Amino acid sequence: MKTPIWLAVVCLAASLPTQAQTFKPIELNDQELSVLRGRYVMPGRVISFGIVMTSAWQNANGEVIGATSSMQIQQSTIKPQFYVSMINEKGNGSGRSQVTGTGTVTGGNGLNSTEGVTQVVRAAGDNNTAYNNVDINVTKANQAPVTQQQGQALAAGSTLVGSNGAGSMSVSSTGNGVQLNIVANNNQGSTVQRLAQGGLMQNTTLLGSSNQVRNLTSFNVVLRDNATTAGSLNGNLDQLKGLRTIGF
Repeated sequence: MKTPIWLAVVCLAASLPTQAQTFKPIELNDQELSVLRGRYVMPGRVISFGIVMTSAWQNANGEVIGATSSMQIQQSTIKPQFYVSMINEKGNGSGRSQVTGTGTVTGGNGLNSTEGVTQVVRAAGDNNTAYNNVDINVTKANQAPVTQQQGQALAAGSTLVGSNGAGSMSVSSTGNGVQLNIVANNNQGSTVQRLAQGGLMQNTTLLGSSNQVRNLTSFNVVLRDNATTAGSLNGNLDQLKGLRTIGF
């Protein structure tokens, strides 16, 4: 009756590592490396995490429409919240007229199903400049930096809008994340910058001429130098859990 029990014990003992065994590193193949993303950092070491997203469109007259959306998370943060500052700049006074865009760009439906970071510029005009950029800044400090959020709070499910001679700007927050969208006047084109579901999209389509477009995103992380206690670990985890409600 006891034979199966002893047999199980012997098998279990044989499978356990012994003290005499040395650690042998295992080499990862290319397929395994392709699914690894970044490196793990204990939540207690992250004392500050921030996101800054800026989209701006300048037309041939020098008029600029755009917005900056930012969020800063620290241990004292009660609820993760994006704040939006609109960009509305007048022209340079040159009085230069802008011809209505006549370019045509087709296709691109597959861009809505990409993962990770996607940066796209499609142009059907002349003398245009488009710039997409993503920065990841990691610094170390003993305490979180003192920051003050500026702009209007962007509530979940809401949209903030603005417009001028260059075009119209909208910043929206949904369950899928945050999106900055610009539609330029005179059929000059459009641009969208979206951070949602673990991916970042920066997509610009230019149909006219002499436009300057910028999509910039910056991730700023501050790591604590000294060790932390179990209580602070739980506190930081609770703050990061709040990101799930807005699609991150």
